[in-house]
Amino acid sequence: MSAGAAEPVVVLGAGLAGLAAAMRLPSKAVTLVEREETVGGKARTHRRDGFTFDVTGHWLHLRDTTVRALVQDLLAGEGLVEIGRRAKVWIHDAMVPYPLQANIHGLPGEVRRRCLAGFLRARAGRLIRRRPPPESFDDFVVTQYGQALADHFFTPYYTKFWGLSCNRLTSDWLSGYFPTPSTAQVVGGALGIRQDSVGYNTRFLYPAKGGIDLLPRALLEAANGHGRLSVRLSTDVDEIDLQGGRIKLTSEPGWLGWRALVSTIPLPDLLDRIPGLPPRIAAARRELRSVPLRYLNVALRAPTMMREHWVYVPEGSYPFYRMGVFTNAVPEMAPPGCAALWVEIADRSGLLDLSSVISGLERMGAIGSADDVLFVEQRDVEHAYVVFDDARQAAVDLLLGWLAGHHVFSCGRYGGWAYGSMEDAILDGFLAASRVMAINGRQVQRGGRGVSRYPL
Repeated sequence: MSAGAAEPVVVLGAGLAGLAAAMRLPSKAVTLVEREETVGGKARTHRRDGFTFDVTGHWLHLRDTTVRALVQDLLAGEGLVEIGRRAKVWIHDAMVPYPLQANIHGLPGEVRRRCLAGFLRARAGRLIRRRPPPESFDDFVVTQYGQALADHFFTPYYTKFWGLSCNRLTSDWLSGYFPTPSTAQVVGGALGIRQDSVGYNTRFLYPAKGGIDLLPRALLEAANGHGRLSVRLSTDVDEIDLQGGRIKLTSEPGWLGWRALVSTIPLPDLLDRIPGLPPRIAAARRELRSVPLRYLNVALRAPTMMREHWVYVPEGSYPFYRMGVFTNAVPEMAPPGCAALWVEIADRSGLLDLSSVISGLERMGAIGSADDVLFVEQRDVEHAYVVFDDARQAAVDLLLGWLAGHHVFSCGRYGGWAYGSMEDAILDGFLAASRVMAINGRQVQRGGRGVSRYPL
């Protein structure tokens, strides 16, 4: 690679991972490239007529003490509120506390009996005989919770969520995000003991006046603090020359040299900008799959009777699989007496049946009537969820290792082609910056199993 030490570190993508990396690179010139007009990536906020909408729910579930202290410091002037989770599952025309597997007392009597019996059979089966690791997500939920819970909730919900059959998915993405109540909690929940504190996201932080985009703005200001950050907004990448250590941007006629490249853009998009991929790398790139997201921002001219922050909707008669109410967390996200909702649509490509969506929200009690709807905005996200199939891990390992050998560190939820939270994105950016700062001191290590596992 011919790039010299005087050339900048180029960071592609000004989402949380890219901003965190830029913030951790104070000693060298950094060029931050973002194709949109503003920073934030998926942590972006849209505002209209006094209503505030994030890209669906973007609550700050912070488990890492370093990140928590950083966020509290960055947003000290804005104010943060800590909120106890209010989440439910709308099933059999009733609101059942989340997670369902720990609260099956809310199900109809016969369904509750089958779910508890199925869980106890699955539990006994795991104790009596050793079972091989589950090969698919379907195997995982049946082994852990029994066939009845799989049939009533897990399989229908996650089929709507992914838009794929669950037997085509591995369970790799579950670690750290899937509520795993104990046997005592499941049995207690079946007997009517409410379990509201199960799972990683029982409490969350959020800006006091609403809008998660306050966080990326604060990260940008912190990254600018060292005075050597060049920000290129509304700028995309045309081509990347790995051997020459240079990049061609849409906003410039010539090439820009780099000493290292941190990429947080979707991994397949990065690879598509590198001409002449070796055959094995091109083959691995073809194994990368994702599903898009279609969601609606819904403004109500009247309050909602729903108290929940978000609700899971597994049943196929509803055209959406999850919805939430921003204003139940922060009332300031809508004008007085109004409410701001989001709705995640199961059909990612067909014609939107808005009347069916509104009807479903009425049946759940999220809106009083269709007349309460002030406006609806449809928004689409191309790469929303990485598909965790059998081919993903080997392909990601190969691709990230190959890129690292060229001083290209692809990180974050989409750069690492993984599943993660906002906190994970920040940590991934920090780790990528550490790898960049290490390249002058020793050889960059190849490989790694995914984001959040970069060797230091």
